Amino acid sequence: AIVGATGVVGRTFLKVLEERDFPFENLYAFASAKSAGQKVTCKNKEIIVEELTEDVFNRDIDIALFSAGNSVSRKFAPIAASKGIIVVDNSSAWRMEEDVPLVVPEVNPQDIKWHKGIIANPNCSTIQAVVALKPLHDHYKIKRIVYSTYQAVSGSGMRGIKDLEEGLKGNDQHLAYPHPIVNNCLPHIDKFMENGYTKEEMKMIFETKKILNAPDIRITATTVRVPVFNCHSESINVEFEK
Repeated sequence: AIVGATGVVGRTFLKVLEERDFPFENLYAFASAKSAGQKVTCKNKEIIVEELTEDVFNRDIDIALFSAGNSVSRKFAPIAASKGIIVVDNSSAWRMEEDVPLVVPEVNPQDIKWHKGIIANPNCSTIQAVVALKPLHDHYKIKRIVYSTYQAVSGSGMRGIKDLEEGLKGNDQHLAYPHPIVNNCLPHIDKFMENGYTKEEMKMIFETKKILNAPDIRITATTVRVPVFNCHSESINVEFEK
C-alpha cells in the first residue's frame, strides 16, 4: 500500500517500485478525501486512489509506505501496524521514538531487526550525509560535524514547486515560503525552535546521532532552501578523534 499516493513522494514511490520491478500481487493507493477517485499507475496497471480511513488496512497488505505528513502517520501507522502490516514511514513522526528503528540501508540495515511494526525513514539531507560519514566514523571516530545544506523546493512538496514555478513566471506567490524563493536563498526550513535552530536543523542533529549510534558527537547545522526544483546539496565539515 502507498499512503499519500498522489503527492510528490507518493508518485515517486510508485515510479521506484516500477523501476525495480518490485514484486506484488496487489497494490493499493490511499490519499485524502479530495484525492480519492484519482488514478495512479505502476507497472502499466491503473490504480484508483481510495480515501484513507481506519478501515482500509483490513485487507491482505504486507508493507505500507507512508508519505502523507506527520499527523497522518501518527494516527494511521499504529493502526496499520496493529494489523500485522510493516509500515515504512517517510515523515518525521516516528524518527526519534526509542522503539522505532531509523534506517538507511547502506548504513545501519541491522537496526531493521528490532522493529515493532514501524520503520522510520530519515530526513533527506541526513540520509545522503550518513552514507558518507558512517565509514569515516568506523575508521576515525567523529568528534564534531558542521552541516550546511542547500535544499531544493521539491522538499516542500507540490506547494514549494508551485511557488518556484509561479515565481519564474513573475507571480508573487507564497504557498510554502514566507518570502519569494525565486533568485533567493532562505535559511529557514520548517519552523524555528526556541533555541534559534529550525526544526529541519534539529532533525539532522538528532537523526545523525541515532543512525550512527553516537550520542556524544557534537553537531551543528544550517539548512537553506534554494531556488532549484530538484537536488539537495550539502557541505560537511568533520573533525575526527584520529
